Amino acid sequence: MQNTVRTRYAPSPTGYMHIGNAKAALNEYLTAKSQGGAFLLRIEDTDQKREIAGAVDVIYKTLEILGIKHDEGPDIGGGCGPYVQSERNAKGIYIDAALELVQKGKAYYCFCSRERLETLVREGTQDAVSYDRHCLGLPERDIDERIAAGEPYVIRQIIPEGKTTFTDEIFGAITVNNSELDDQVLIKSDGFPTYNFANVVDDNAMMITHVVRGTEYLSSTPKYNLLYEAFDWKIPKYIHVPMILNEEGKKYSKRSGAPSIEDMVNEGYLPEAIINFIALLGWSPADNREFFTLKELEEHFSISGLSKSPSVVDMRKLQWMNAEYFKRMDFERFYAMSAPIIENALSGAKLSFDTHKLAQAVQSRVTFLNEVPEMLDFLPALPNYDITLYENKKQKTDVSIALSALEKSIQALTGIPAAGWQNDRLYAALQNLAAENGLKNSQILWPVRIALSGKLSTPVGATELLELLGKDESLVRITTGIESLRKGNAS
Repeated sequence: MQNTVRTRYAPSPTGYMHIGNAKAALNEYLTAKSQGGAFLLRIEDTDQKREIAGAVDVIYKTLEILGIKHDEGPDIGGGCGPYVQSERNAKGIYIDAALELVQKGKAYYCFCSRERLETLVREGTQDAVSYDRHCLGLPERDIDERIAAGEPYVIRQIIPEGKTTFTDEIFGAITVNNSELDDQVLIKSDGFPTYNFANVVDDNAMMITHVVRGTEYLSSTPKYNLLYEAFDWKIPKYIHVPMILNEEGKKYSKRSGAPSIEDMVNEGYLPEAIINFIALLGWSPADNREFFTLKELEEHFSISGLSKSPSVVDMRKLQWMNAEYFKRMDFERFYAMSAPIIENALSGAKLSFDTHKLAQAVQSRVTFLNEVPEMLDFLPALPNYDITLYENKKQKTDVSIALSALEKSIQALTGIPAAGWQNDRLYAALQNLAAENGLKNSQILWPVRIALSGKLSTPVGATELLELLGKDESLVRITTGIESLRKGNAS
């Protein structure tokens, strides 16, 4: 008897994967892995009109980027899959299942044309979701003749009278009157199964025990259960997760401009930060912890932590998390990622710089690696800057104080030999200079940093910049600052 938890991610190849799609996959994955189960992948490509070329490869690549691996393929217990519905349809799996229901009296052939169905809706003799069972009870001889003549048909499910009740792991018991349900189509006129029918047939074949999906499928669940009962199959556990919203409160989707996971990675988001972020959308760990690896999520995830309320994709939170992942990253990995960018940013510079030190300088400052060139753009050459940068009310520094600070600093720094031009010694020298002149450390360090960089913000402080630039270049830049301030005062 099957006791292992088994889930599946079943995307349709209709475009790229965004955070919402990735969240759906992760929910299924963690539900299985947190209970020592199996996670399967199924490509639901029965809607041939909506399929987009190359979309299947995008699904594979996105899951690979995020580290979400499925466990097996079409041969239960082996292979690497995934299951593909169009391939299963070619084997006659769905039509055979539908014909089984016809034989059991649980389904029937329907020859109604699209024009007739549209007329029924237009004339107001039915609502938009209910079929009038015009073809239910057709004589078997008529059915055989019409099929033999090549007349198009669909196969519809017979919805029995009464009520259907099911239990959702998040929302509890839900009861629906069957009179509210449509005799849904199981096999379309093109011979392909509908999404709902193929979904049930495949979930049973794949021995799926837990179905995790969005709350938009709550209304379809009674139809699924009636199919399970018609086949006398075991009904899986249901976990309906509230939708994800964008920052405007609308459904997070391609239509609302949601970027693909691939694009986000290309923009500089780390896959591990994306996984961590989407795991926390609609799920709260018992200890309110914020940072998890995928492996740790497998160990800590629980269905009980899932929320009943929609969650919002806050991109500022994701950016913050991305920056935190860079800060916590092993330096050698960060260096391997950033070194080519740093070297390219400094190409053509007359000065030589220690790439390791620059990587160390920017690691705690970056949200995205593409910010690195701008952080370092002052190193090859001092940019033109306005002397108002020297003014800082918080540090109680103005142009006059800055000029005095630079004049005193250059005297103190000139006496330090190039061989001893290290951060600790440089800091001590400027700290002593501030104390001797009754100034705060910042009233010395702020002007020096501005003179060295010509920027309000730099990845490291004044004395680290002195060390990076070296003695000769540092003194040249401070001298330039002094000259600029003197001209400013004179004018």
